[in-house]
Amino acid sequence: MKNKITLIATLSFGLEAVVKRELIALGFHDLRVSNGKVEFTATLEDIPTANLWLRSADRVLLKMGEFEAKDFDTLFEQTYALPWDKWIPEDGEFTVSGSSVKSQLESVRTCQGIVKKAVVERLSEEYDTDWFEEKGAKYPIKVSLRNDIATLTLDTSGTGLTRRGYRKHAGVAPLKETLAAALVQLSFWRDGRLLVDPMCGSGTILIEAAMIGRNIAPGLRRSFASEEWDQIPFTAWEQARSHARSVIKSDVDLQLFGYDMDEEMIFASQSNAKAAGVRKNIRFEQKNLRDLWIDQEHGIVISNFPYGMKMGGFAELNKTYISFNQTFKKKKGWSIYVLTADKKFPDYFKRARPNKTRKLFNGAIEVAYYQYFGERPEK
Repeated sequence: MKNKITLIATLSFGLEAVVKRELIALGFHDLRVSNGKVEFTATLEDIPTANLWLRSADRVLLKMGEFEAKDFDTLFEQTYALPWDKWIPEDGEFTVSGSSVKSQLESVRTCQGIVKKAVVERLSEEYDTDWFEEKGAKYPIKVSLRNDIATLTLDTSGTGLTRRGYRKHAGVAPLKETLAAALVQLSFWRDGRLLVDPMCGSGTILIEAAMIGRNIAPGLRRSFASEEWDQIPFTAWEQARSHARSVIKSDVDLQLFGYDMDEEMIFASQSNAKAAGVRKNIRFEQKNLRDLWIDQEHGIVISNFPYGMKMGGFAELNKTYISFNQTFKKKKGWSIYVLTADKKFPDYFKRARPNKTRKLFNGAIEVAYYQYFGERPEK
């Protein structure tokens, strides 16, 4: 493999297997999975593909180096030794962000300052200058310390991959687009099967399902930091986007239905779906959960339940549980997938205990994904 590099797909805890499957589907096979990330071997030309197509990953990082760092001198020296000049041009803008978990170097701000100083000194020597205007392309540097191991990367994505570019309106507890895509992929839903979100909010779950069903690359409507990098040919981005457009499906059978009691949320869902190019594939309707009538024997529910006080208190939440039970507890042919921060949800939903529970995170909020498998339809 020419121009071999190591990329890191960062992700929310619990989504490692989902992102691994996405990478395999994209043709990557040399994968190393660990908590919160999947490393994979790639080429420069793969950077556009990974950014355009990864649905559940947070970012795509270019790995510059990794080493043990228990003191600041080592962090400086090892950072300085990395080939920053092969990536960052003299006019490049390079900010430094960082994190530290279970490491002796606990001060993230100090670590960021040391990394910045080391990179500046390395570039100063290579470019024979003491001053950098940093007015060119952006090369975001990240230093991640975990168990005294420092990983230095360049962020090829820029803005996080959850920013698809279609969501102009959001509700009180918005669901990250990357997590919504993962919820769909963790379910039994496939195009041709009925999918309902009875509390759809701004429509994120159904929009992501429609994009999956129509094979629309999630990054097709946005830009990325590495588009401005000299190392990646502009033609690579053009070809990746052209290919993504050419494989969009238009003749798929999508049965996607979203309901919400809030008229403004229905308008928001319709607007977001239109921006994503899938408005014709989803039916949105203003309807209270208690008024929802389901007559089909088989289908799938995927929903992000409101989190306690964000929907008006626990009295309102209890009403929601009652309505949900009335509608779905006897629907044995339906698979039910509920994301919620309420750990007591299985006690309220009277159908059965969940077949599977996944611990996930919606941003900084710990949530559980309760999965109830429905009976298979008769052949």
